[in-house]
Amino acid sequence: MNLNLRNAIIQNVAGNSQEELEDTIVDAIQNGEEKMLPGLGVLFEVIWKHSSEEEKKEMLETLESGLK
Repeated sequence: MNLNLRNAIIQNVAGNSQEELEDTIVDAIQNGEEKMLPGLGVLFEVIWKHSSEEEKKEMLETLESGLK
């Protein structure tokens, strides 16, 4: 992914409230358009970078469970 795209996505949601962020995520998932996947990936990257090791483990367990 181009670094400029990553920065553009972050700038687009910077300063959003939790409700706005949730709306963005839910809309991207419900819409199901492939073009939304990079944005979700960038948001996940932000979550991952700011999570504790315990939170990361929990996310991985949830992901593993969801993929079964």
